[in-house]
Amino acid sequence: MLWETVKLALRTIRRNILRSVLTVLGVVIGVGAVIAMVTVGQGSSARVQADVASLGTNVLILRPGKRVMGPGTRDSAAPFTLRDAEAVGDLPGVAAAAPVSSSSLTAVSAGANRTTQITGTTSAYLTVANWRLAAGRAFTPAEEKAGAAVCLIGKTVSQTLFGTGDPLGETLRLRTLSCTVVGLLQPKGATSFGQDRDDQIMMPIRTLQRRILGTSDVATIMVALRDDVSTASGIRDIEALMRERRRLPAAEENDFSVTDMKEIASMLTGINTVLTGLLSSVAAVSLLVGGIGIMNIMLVSVTERTREIGIRLAIGAEARQVLTQFLVEAVVLSVIGGVMGIALGLGLAALASDLMAIPFAPDPGVVALAFVFSGLVGAVFGYVPARRAARMDPIEALRHQ
Repeated sequence: MLWETVKLALRTIRRNILRSVLTVLGVVIGVGAVIAMVTVGQGSSARVQADVASLGTNVLILRPGKRVMGPGTRDSAAPFTLRDAEAVGDLPGVAAAAPVSSSSLTAVSAGANRTTQITGTTSAYLTVANWRLAAGRAFTPAEEKAGAAVCLIGKTVSQTLFGTGDPLGETLRLRTLSCTVVGLLQPKGATSFGQDRDDQIMMPIRTLQRRILGTSDVATIMVALRDDVSTASGIRDIEALMRERRRLPAAEENDFSVTDMKEIASMLTGINTVLTGLLSSVAAVSLLVGGIGIMNIMLVSVTERTREIGIRLAIGAEARQVLTQFLVEAVVLSVIGGVMGIALGLGLAALASDLMAIPFAPDPGVVALAFVFSGLVGAVFGYVPARRAARMDPIEALRHQ
């Protein structure tokens, strides 16, 4: 009986195909927008977590200045020194500590040039950042101590300056400094914010300080804790050491900050979730518009088929059968819109994931919920027209022209 009613509803929809498509457009847009927003949001969250995981599990970032509003906002304070980084690296719970300073410069080689990020650090940075070499070697202790003119380059820099050739042993120029390439970094791709991590040059931090920056300041110390050391314990030890080294009185607040990478990931994921929820809520308004459209077209359909309804009631059809017929028609119409919306949403999400270089992460639960919700929209907004049809007086309906 129900299947026969569904087939009858499909035949009715086919008779007015253009009107039916225009009617469900609101449902298609609403469902599609919600699916696309949620899928892209989950892909963005997965990308953020992957970026943090690529740095290792127990990584801390030590910066001078108090953290005011977020990870990147601080007040002024005395910078760190290389001795500070060495002292942090000597802590029992620390696996590796890497001082980091950076600058943006134009690298030149054989007529090719590229403006890129220059990172001054030590070979410990490769351990802390979980970064491997595709070819060549890291800095030696002697090169780090002497501030030798050697460097490691990312894939993007290598392709721009040296094309498809082997960059090892080649020389590039940074201002007046000629630097020999001793290693090629393993490609890591773009971050979740679109920054190309392969577009950089690494050199010993003393080389950057003496030959380019003209200062002994260290902007950041990146720390990798041992696997058996908790983040809280590592932070306590580092804070105690840095307070001692910076001679801070007991009553004075830290003039530096220690940030856990997992904390940054959690914050970014939380912001992303809130924005996704907000945008999805706005998109869901289209479902309300679609529901109103379905109610409107079903009321028109009831008016157009008044005589048909009168005949059915006159020959013995029960009111609940007429109600079921029109209610099923509204639900089928809405579900068709929901299926089209799901296909549209997944298609848009796949396109956005490709353009934004984030994982395509559809949630089967959200897809199923969208399908059920589209059917619910048809049932809710189709009930009033269906009830109106079921309550018709057969005699009055038969008089309708």
